[in-house]
Amino acid sequence: MKRRSGFTVMLRLVGLVKPLTGFMVLAICMGLIGHLCATFITVLGGYAVLELVGVETPFSLIGIFTCVLLFALLRAGLRYGEQACNHFIAFKLLALIRDRVFRALRKLCPAKLEGRDKGDLISVITSDIELLEVFYAHTISPAVIALLFTIILCLFIGSFHWALGLLALIAYLVVGIVMPLATSKLSGDAGLRFRTDSGALSGFVLDSMRGLSETIQYAQGAERLTEMNRRTDALSGTEEQMKRNTGLNSAVTNTVILLFDLAMLLAAASLYRQGQVDFAGVLVPVIALFSSFGPVVALAGLGSTLQNTFAAGNRVLDILEETPVTEEISGQPEISFQGAAAEQVTFSYGQEVILQDVSARFPEHQIIGITGRSGSGKSTLLKLLMRFWSVDRGKISVSGTAVEAINTANLRDMESFVTQETHLFHDSIRNNLRIAKLDATDVEIVAACQKASVHDFIMTLPKGYDTPVGELGDTLSGGERQRLGLARAFLHDAPFVLLDEPTSNLDSLNEAVILRSLREEQTDKTVVLVSHRRSTMRIADTVYSVEHGRMS
Repeated sequence: MKRRSGFTVMLRLVGLVKPLTGFMVLAICMGLIGHLCATFITVLGGYAVLELVGVETPFSLIGIFTCVLLFALLRAGLRYGEQACNHFIAFKLLALIRDRVFRALRKLCPAKLEGRDKGDLISVITSDIELLEVFYAHTISPAVIALLFTIILCLFIGSFHWALGLLALIAYLVVGIVMPLATSKLSGDAGLRFRTDSGALSGFVLDSMRGLSETIQYAQGAERLTEMNRRTDALSGTEEQMKRNTGLNSAVTNTVILLFDLAMLLAAASLYRQGQVDFAGVLVPVIALFSSFGPVVALAGLGSTLQNTFAAGNRVLDILEETPVTEEISGQPEISFQGAAAEQVTFSYGQEVILQDVSARFPEHQIIGITGRSGSGKSTLLKLLMRFWSVDRGKISVSGTAVEAINTANLRDMESFVTQETHLFHDSIRNNLRIAKLDATDVEIVAACQKASVHDFIMTLPKGYDTPVGELGDTLSGGERQRLGLARAFLHDAPFVLLDEPTSNLDSLNEAVILRSLREEQTDKTVVLVSHRRSTMRIADTVYSVEHGRMS
């Protein structure tokens, strides 16, 4: 995880507001006028007292009470309008950020997401993004409002005497800037630790739920529960520290406000004794300061709250700013499939060399078999043909064109890839198949399932093709899931088919049906078949063997 300063995170998050700048300006204007109305209701009360004791003021009592009523009504309406604008901005931006995060994840997948904790990712796209609502609804416009409000009030109080205006400025700066910074420094990296540990706990819980059967089978429930309680207690301890800092901040802030109120009263009284201000110059500035800390107090409370928010923002920015292993290609001429090849390909995962100087040809209308021990690089070669990863050296080409120069959408249309593990969504069988071709007709779906030797099984289910498969397809066996994956490949109907152990979970009868289907498809397709089974390799026109990253 990249650690960014709070200021850097803030600037990046503020930059996301650009599409909604108009609403933000409207919220700031309404908030500023609303706070001025609230403060001057009290100030006008001071002028009313002056009128009652016979001190001459610019206002009549009737004018004062009329303005107070008007300001009260304006304050209510403007406060509602400000909050409505801020929350519209916040929730609109959360939707935009989620959209950007999902698009970023799509670009990062699969290379950058292999081995990534799925529970932690779920935490980022749910609770972490949700926490940004505090920043967009309760931070940006309040900060700008506090700045403008401070300037106006300092000028107003300073109109009685410059020293009083200066004292008011110091008070606002201490409460609105010094206090939040001090609280933030006191909190340290507690917010980041809390969000990171929270994501890790989510991942642990998700992992525990998925492995519940194994946990029960091997009597490891007590150990998993102990570990879950340990992580929960650690998370609670961090949260307790953050809450304690918040309470301390609130207490210190209120104490500082009372001290500045007292200082203003003493300063005004001293100036009155020296004859530099009249009685109005004592009463009105003191009342104005007493009633004007609302905007800066809102900032003071953000010192501890924003630690958690910026930590969440940091985790979201990690995804948005992550560089994909392979960038999406567009703008190139469309090509049709006319064979593929790997030419002296070398590829490494980090420092571990997986393939070294591998060359292979995949001509049209051929079935090419690839065998080799586990970990020898067979599956990796298929991923390079799909351009999930980029080669370190050498060249992967389709129709004589390097895959780096082929539009990504064009490349995906030409290829079907069936992995060893078929992912099924929590949906019906029909919709799980249609992911390969959204506009597929029922006739096409049935034909694909017949080729994959799974149609007869589907028809035995209570709802046929409308039967839900459960989360991750857990209501089906490994072989049934594998055949549905093959049905997807047949439905996609791409000319270049990449199959990674497509019959590993199948009995000999179903394997024979599928191999016959592949042989029939050979007339208009090129099939790359990775398998350990000799029976599967019998249909291959050419067989390559991969050992220790080298091909023979």
